[in-house]
Amino acid sequence: MAKRILILCTGNSCRSQMAEGFLKKFGPELQVYSAGTHPAKEVNPNSITVMKEAGIDISSHKPKNIKEFLDQSFDFVITVCDNANEACPVFSGKVKNNLHISFIDPADAKGSRENILEEYREVRDEIKSSFRQLYDTRLKE
Repeated sequence: MAKRILILCTGNSCRSQMAEGFLKKFGPELQVYSAGTHPAKEVNPNSITVMKEAGIDISSHKPKNIKEFLDQSFDFVITVCDNANEACPVFSGKVKNNLHISFIDPADAKGSRENILEEYREVRDEIKSSFRQLYDTRLKE
C-alpha cells in the first residue's frame, strides 16, 4: 500500500508546494498532499517559476487548509516551517511519523527580481536535497 504523506507550512503557497512537487516526482507511488495552517489565496508565482526551471509544474496546485486533512491517517506528517511546526494541530486520524524539516521562507526575500528568484532557487534546491534524502532513506517502497 502506498505511503500517505502530508506536508505542512503556514500559507501552503511555497515551501510545502515545492516539497509536494518533488516527492511526487521522486515517488509516483506515494500519495502526497500539502496544506497550510493559514492558507494563502494562491500558490506563489515565484515558486511556480523556479519549480518549472527544475522540470516540475505546480501551476495547477491550490493552497489547502489543514482542516481538510485532520480526520485522515498519514504515514508521515512533515512540517517545513517553524510556524507550522508550532501550530501543528492534533490529527484525529492516525499519524505514524511526525517530522520537522525547516526551510527559510523565500517570500521574505528583498531586492531585484533576479535576487528574489535566486533566493527561491536556493530554497528549492535545499528542499529537493532534503526530500530526496528522505525519499531514499524512509519513503521508498
